[in-house]
Amino acid sequence: MKVIVVGGGAAGMMAAFWAAKEGDDVILLEQNEKLGKKLFITGKGRCNVTNACGIEELLDHVVTNKEFLYSGFYSFSNEMVIELLEKLGCPMKIERGNRVFPLSDHSSDVIRALEQGLRQNGVEIRLNTKVKNILKDNGCAAGVRLAGGDTVKADKVIVATGGMSYPSTGSTGDGYRFARENGHHITELVPALVPLQTAGDICSRLQGLSLRNIKAVLTADGKKVYDEFGEMLFTHFGVSGPVILSASSHLKQYRGKKLELHIDWKPALSDEQLDHRILRDFQKVMNKEFKNSLDHLLPKKAIPVMIELSGIPGHKKVNEITKEERRRLLSLMKDFTLTVTGARGFKEAIITQGGIDVKEIDPGTMESKKIKGLYFAGEVLDLDAVTGGFNLQIAWSTGYLAGSNY
Repeated sequence: MKVIVVGGGAAGMMAAFWAAKEGDDVILLEQNEKLGKKLFITGKGRCNVTNACGIEELLDHVVTNKEFLYSGFYSFSNEMVIELLEKLGCPMKIERGNRVFPLSDHSSDVIRALEQGLRQNGVEIRLNTKVKNILKDNGCAAGVRLAGGDTVKADKVIVATGGMSYPSTGSTGDGYRFARENGHHITELVPALVPLQTAGDICSRLQGLSLRNIKAVLTADGKKVYDEFGEMLFTHFGVSGPVILSASSHLKQYRGKKLELHIDWKPALSDEQLDHRILRDFQKVMNKEFKNSLDHLLPKKAIPVMIELSGIPGHKKVNEITKEERRRLLSLMKDFTLTVTGARGFKEAIITQGGIDVKEIDPGTMESKKIKGLYFAGEVLDLDAVTGGFNLQIAWSTGYLAGSNY
């Protein structure tokens, strides 16, 4: 059987590998000058390959259409991904939060291993090759037409062209057009795993400040919709960092509601414990001014902002601070509230939320229910998850199913 895979990213390479393993004659078409261009920059260039948690937990980290992924995650699990990459010469390691990375910390080693696997199994790789549209014959996929006008015939076409995020890597939305032209419905496309914009100037004043071990809670009209412990960063426009990126995946379904981000700077301490801690610190500096008493409690950059928001005069002596004022400082540290006004765009988004409606795709094979022989895999589908290696697992699993089924 002749198979064409359109797109040489994570899902496309995995699909091409398994199709070739099945003995198919496989051509992988990639419009860039090299394979895995987006994979190269994931995880800040380290490539968070997957997550080593249990499969049910993997599914729990999927934000959109997790039921669709049962077959994929169980057919080609995270353990199988790790085993395959190690067999291809790329040893793995597990870090905090069960995140899996190549031992070398280089994403290029993951790409090299996959490319080696493709070549070992006889996949023909054509770079700098852009596909214009999908060819059909009697309502079945029959190959592709290239941008230059040439046609390449095939019995099966797998579209793994990615989403709209990081357009500089070639994710320009071609797969959505291919799907539409073949009768598929595309759900609304929005940037996800993306920094958030906030109201006011508080964040710009804290720009560059990175916080570790905080708790972030996102609320919509006062109702909690997401919470996570981890790291975050203040920017000139709002907030970023791992916990913020994951929170952004919940914005789409709560559009129109009042969105607030509540940050607990000291999640390891209860209110009572934090109060004791503040009192203890205050007792050491009783005769100092309030503005000079917070060095052991807060990062230097945050102190002027916290003083202002607490309403306690900075020049006030520590021994004159009332219980009520101390309570205000405590509640500020336990519930630092920012109003979320929106998210940044696709250029800064790690993934795209939305895509080909999965009701129109067979979850066991990734074949289109509308066009026989046409398959889809990866980010082009309406599937997404939070940070931590879960989105790449979606790519690997859907790519595996698309490549290994007829």
